[in-house]
Amino acid sequence: MSGSTAARYLYLTRHGQATEDERELSVNGRRQAVLLGERLRDAPLSAVHHGPLPRAAQTARIVADRLKEVAVHASEPAGDYLPYIPGRAELPPETADATLERLMAFPPEEREPGPRLAGEALARFTGPVAGDEPRHELVVTHNFLLAWLVRDALDAPDWRWIGLNHANAALTVIRYAPGRPASVLLYNDTGHLPPELRWTGFPPELHV
Repeated sequence: MSGSTAARYLYLTRHGQATEDERELSVNGRRQAVLLGERLRDAPLSAVHHGPLPRAAQTARIVADRLKEVAVHASEPAGDYLPYIPGRAELPPETADATLERLMAFPPEEREPGPRLAGEALARFTGPVAGDEPRHELVVTHNFLLAWLVRDALDAPDWRWIGLNHANAALTVIRYAPGRPASVLLYNDTGHLPPELRWTGFPPELHV
């Protein structure tokens, strides 16, 4: 039917663990990507999108190699940037100064284009899709954008992307159904990873 819409299933993952210089995946990162690809082997994915940095591109290619003829697309909005920098009044008073100091320490190339790219990411990757068939897509991205998309799905305040941490190669799935609020079906799931690979990318104080 013309003008109809269907559900979008957005699969999200943070790239695999990178080397210390962040130029490529580490040995552990490649192993994480292989295991994620095996987990998604039978998922009805129609596309894999990834940010432009090597660690995301490498993760996407390794995952896609284990899928059934799924196209891989580089996407600037899926990259690594600060999606939103809050004003002081938006933040909890006891942490506002430390939070803003940390955010302003990021280089301008990660701060200044962030809001524009974050808006493009929402337009490109979220919401129901045109047509009658559900769409399943994977976005291989970075911690900040993943947090931004989860925050949006939960209709949380813009600043609340801060503090949402994601493990390397963990899986998050969001469903956008016509006429219904977004649903976070899966969040930061590392069930496909052995214990020694489950906490990479998390600050040490959050390991449990």
